Amino acid sequence: MSTPVKLCRFALATAAALVVTVAASAAFANGCPAGKKVADGQGQQPGATKPVGVTDTILTSIDLAKEKVALADHALRMRRLVIQPGGVVAWHSHGDRPALIYIVQGQVTEYASDCAVPILHKAGDWSRDADIAHWWKNFGKTPAVLISVDVFHDQTDRNM
Repeated sequence: MSTPVKLCRFALATAAALVVTVAASAAFANGCPAGKKVADGQGQQPGATKPVGVTDTILTSIDLAKEKVALADHALRMRRLVIQPGGVVAWHSHGDRPALIYIVQGQVTEYASDCAVPILHKAGDWSRDADIAHWWKNFGKTPAVLISVDVFHDQTDRNM
């Protein structure tokens, strides 16, 4: 086998290993650590019932009833949450409100109904929240900034 072919195979093997490593770390960063996932409702229990030290700003939204999906009484919305040190996002459900959350700055601990242990999210991590309930707390010394995109249905729930 020629040297260029060996180098090409080595480069491909290295790239594949890198992809597997990044995917594994992203999966861990997203959610419950390996071996700690449990049936929904068997994980972390309800916590705070009211938000504390949280600014929740709706950045934009799309009325999904007016789009091709024609999903009446639903909106796709993007929010910016700033959780101050010691701040809490109260216990809430994603039973009918799937969300993707990206941690922009700081760190925040999630207490999810389908995980036996708390989950620490740091800047650059993301969380996929669907069919669970959870609450979050900032134990850090700096504000945690999150961007949340969700499919919103309950019109009486203006933010969380």
